[in-house]
Amino acid sequence: MAKLYFYYSSMNAGKSTTLLQADFNYRERGMETMLWTAALDDRYAQGVITSRIGLEQDADKFDPDTDLWRDISKEHVRRPLNCVLIDEAQFLTREQVLQLARLADEAGIPVLCYGLRTDFQAELFPGSAALLGLADALVELKAVCECGRKATMNLRVDAEGRAITAGAQTEIGGNDRYIALCRKHFMEKLAAH
Repeated sequence: MAKLYFYYSSMNAGKSTTLLQADFNYRERGMETMLWTAALDDRYAQGVITSRIGLEQDADKFDPDTDLWRDISKEHVRRPLNCVLIDEAQFLTREQVLQLARLADEAGIPVLCYGLRTDFQAELFPGSAALLGLADALVELKAVCECGRKATMNLRVDAEGRAITAGAQTEIGGNDRYIALCRKHFMEKLAAH
């Protein structure tokens, strides 16, 4: 039976690298995959999943209006898919997560989602909340805090490296805007704000 997986972590844990490795493993064995990423993620190039270590692969783009059930089902008729891989899964809507669960349950396609669990205010993203509630398997990928402990939080910082405590939930950025920290250091930096 196919499953819906959610691989989650803070920033800089290697989510995109892990996704691209999984995709490679399927394709190396002659299996068909379909990759998706959030249309709003333009850090490198739209429609490309890019890891910080230099791996990249073209992907379809989703936005809140994308019907993943319809689009992936159409592709599955054209070429039978062995796996669907979703990067930046925190940006999925609840309805899209339900569509992905349906793909696993009804179409028999394993769906592997990779994303952040929480934002810079330690709040769940809507897509992450839905995946935490609906996924068959939850896998935490590990990032490292500056102290060496497991990083679980994403601190948003300004140009001077000071903590930002308010603003829109979504602001695309990399190491210039976010620091992965353990909860202790996250709270200390927020308190120093």
